[in-house]
Amino acid sequence: MKRQLIWIVFLLTLSVSVSAQKPDTARIQVHYKFTHLRDTLRRANPYSENVVLFIGSHSSHYASYDRLLENESLKKQMQAQLASSPDGSIRINHKVSGPESEYYQWPGDKKLIRKELLLTSTYVITEALPTINWHILGDTAIFGELHCQKAICHFKGRDYTAWFCPDMPVHVGPWKLNGLPGVIVEAYDSKKEVVFKFDGTEKIVPVISGPGQPADEHLVTLLASFGVDDAGVSPIIIQVPAKAIQTTGKAFIKLQEAMRKDPNAVANIQNYDGPRPVHIYLPVINNPIELPEK
Repeated sequence: MKRQLIWIVFLLTLSVSVSAQKPDTARIQVHYKFTHLRDTLRRANPYSENVVLFIGSHSSHYASYDRLLENESLKKQMQAQLASSPDGSIRINHKVSGPESEYYQWPGDKKLIRKELLLTSTYVITEALPTINWHILGDTAIFGELHCQKAICHFKGRDYTAWFCPDMPVHVGPWKLNGLPGVIVEAYDSKKEVVFKFDGTEKIVPVISGPGQPADEHLVTLLASFGVDDAGVSPIIIQVPAKAIQTTGKAFIKLQEAMRKDPNAVANIQNYDGPRPVHIYLPVINNPIELPEK
């Protein structure tokens, strides 16, 4: 009974609508090598991945670049199998990932949206864009061809150094970092336990063409069953998935705890149609990015 009540309370906090934000088109993307010492007992093995910040005229989208490449590979596999399958069936060996976080920033609206994926369901948490008390210093440096300036701050329990480019006048950065008069192209905390290392930029040139072919709805549906919720949307469009489930931070923590204890129960709640049983690897994190203030 207690377990049923927990689920009822959790599900009542959800809403299938997402607050609308005006879509933006990314004009440039900044690449980073992200590292995070999640487990202080394994200092020689920090977590690492390639991440990317898509930057538009008034917003940004921060995501795992590795995951974007995996999704593109999955899409190509599905397209190849569908092309050779008379009945439209496919067989794909694709692992089910644990929690994945993406961040959308709208500096003008002072809004931050965090997107989370668990199994095949996408959740979004809307909150105020955090205000960071930066101290801009006179130090300068060049990252690639970008002329940048140094700034420091204390944020979420850590002391950060950041390098920002005033020539890119959008006040955004990776993760939740924001508020400098330019794009943050590199940042790290004083212990180098959280590092967003600059790894290059790419200018995005929108493709100008005719109306094009309509999206393959069957392919989009299949990709959604593997957790790819934006298969029918161009990756350069900065927009929160329309079918995401809006929830709160507290409610999502409850879902994560339930997932850790019984992933198959969560799979049943979500009507998950993928391979069973569901095995979810949730890493040991005794050193989260956000630390409590002393």
